[in-house]
Amino acid sequence: MNGFKPLGVHEVSDFNRSSFPKGFYEGAAFEGGKGPSIWDNFTHKYPEGKLSGGVNPEGIKYYNNLINELLAKGLQPYVTLFHWDVPHALEDEYGGFLKRRIVDDFRDYAELCFKEFGDRVKHWITINEPWSVSMNAYAFGKFAPGRCSDWLNLNCTGGDSGTEPYLTAHNQLLAHSAAANLYRIKYKSSQRGIIGITLISHWYEPATIAKADVDASKRGLDFMFGWYMNPLTRGEYPKSMRTLVGKRLPKFSKEESRELKGSFDFLGLNYYSSYYAADAPHLRNAAQPAIQTDSLINATFEHNGKPLGPMSASSWLCIYPKGLHNLLLYTKKTYKDPVIYITENGRDEFNDPTLSLEESLLDTYRIDYYYRHLYYLETAISMTGMV
Repeated sequence: MNGFKPLGVHEVSDFNRSSFPKGFYEGAAFEGGKGPSIWDNFTHKYPEGKLSGGVNPEGIKYYNNLINELLAKGLQPYVTLFHWDVPHALEDEYGGFLKRRIVDDFRDYAELCFKEFGDRVKHWITINEPWSVSMNAYAFGKFAPGRCSDWLNLNCTGGDSGTEPYLTAHNQLLAHSAAANLYRIKYKSSQRGIIGITLISHWYEPATIAKADVDASKRGLDFMFGWYMNPLTRGEYPKSMRTLVGKRLPKFSKEESRELKGSFDFLGLNYYSSYYAADAPHLRNAAQPAIQTDSLINATFEHNGKPLGPMSASSWLCIYPKGLHNLLLYTKKTYKDPVIYITENGRDEFNDPTLSLEESLLDTYRIDYYYRHLYYLETAISMTGMV
């Protein structure tokens, strides 16, 4: 970047919280006319959230200023419309993504953004990681609004881990297609932008060469990646999901299926981790249905004492750079060779209080992480001609 000069150690060593001016804050639960979102309520232990309730001019002004400043600095904004935060008014009124009603409200919200910002924003992402919402907010209760089955004893606010993850995924897909098709029909030709969706996926390596484990690895991908990519490219859920989940899995109407197929100009792909996948037929006998056991796989980071890769500080992040290579080739072959942007990739690491600031800033492990992932990205490109 022209004119960019990295800071030396002596220039950041005194940088801390007190360096910010009085009144500086991060987040804005009650600033600028904004009402609380589900995350605001959830994190404090836990109001009009749709266009009929009016438009917040301060919010429009904020994003206009942000977009204009980015463009002035030579940066092209890639705008994500939904990153896990629903207006709490909609959660109170009808349950947010648990209800089909959110599709119309999301489309209206997306159109407001297209109208206000589309003359300058040329890359739109409708939803970031719908899998993370459905799993962490409605199967494990880790994300707002914190729902899961009572029998899991995870201190949730209510819910059903056997049905709600599938229902919220379904409604996120419909919200995506409603917004994407509206953009394509009404705004794309004049604004000359493109629209996509961002998905996260692990890679699943078969624990052994046995067919049962190979099939298990494919089910692992189906229940995470295919859950969304299959409807987006074929208009229906993967066969393995339809077989194993049965009536708990929602169905698309013919019109919904038609509108979903091809409803993205590009795929944003977030890749962090990989797992071994072993067949786990005994999970068919689970006492109560839950998405955690529906895929009939046992996903682990090591098999017979052999780790798939080193672990990062996050308990779910096993470092396996070749997984990115494999996932890209799998996506190209299985899902009609979409345009792919790597939208997220990275690692965290354990704190080491024995390191000096100078040693910490060397960041050796992160540099190695990116080097290896870029290497495997390059090999995928050179093998297939992907650009």
